[in-house]
Amino acid sequence: MVLGLIDATMIGMEPIEQCVYCHHRLYRLSDGMVKCPSCRKKYSLQKIRTDLSVITAFCDGASASAAARALRLNYITVKKRYDLLRTLITEHLETRYQNRAEAIGEYEEYIYLEAAKRHDQRHIFDAHNFITFDYGGWIYTLMMPSLHRYKHQFLEDNLHDAYYQEFTKFLRLNRIAKLQKQNNQITKFWGFFESFILSYRGVESEHFIYYLKEAEFKFNYPEAERHDVLRRLWLEAKD
Repeated sequence: MVLGLIDATMIGMEPIEQCVYCHHRLYRLSDGMVKCPSCRKKYSLQKIRTDLSVITAFCDGASASAAARALRLNYITVKKRYDLLRTLITEHLETRYQNRAEAIGEYEEYIYLEAAKRHDQRHIFDAHNFITFDYGGWIYTLMMPSLHRYKHQFLEDNLHDAYYQEFTKFLRLNRIAKLQKQNNQITKFWGFFESFILSYRGVESEHFIYYLKEAEFKFNYPEAERHDVLRRLWLEAKD
């Protein structure tokens, strides 16, 4: 190793495991931190290990509470990491879509409403409406404006039944769709999403987009690739 790459604080220190950023050997410092003589990053090895364990739990589909119990961590700590992972996923998928080389092949509109609310017309305002695109076999979702802001007005005026009838008529006449075959990536994603979202007992409207994007991410990436992609996104965010 070239001596010029080593700080004075690292002289005499034992080399330990590889750097998570560049895979060179790390050196432990006197303050308990580690430092890489190649990329010169300094960090807590224990914190990085915790972060990577949380990423693994997330990729495996464990809830934040289950991950906290299994890893013996505070729930709030895990929840904050999960929230950040969903934010990184959302940004990553948006960037990938904007930089795509493939043309959009098919698309269709989808309206999701929790199963427990599907038998009451008043809950139509709680539905989440999004368009699903297929580009080169990859799925991308785009949220449509929420109807939730109109809920109280129509319920107070007792117009929910009339609105429901008009809304369903509108959907029939103004369907946003371009599908070439019945069994396609888009319908496969909808089935995947419906199964995925069942593990969460209700998602607040303002957070729905992040869970939708998590489903999109997990549908697009095979299990073997998810951890590597999230690890890279996580480390880039911390850089």
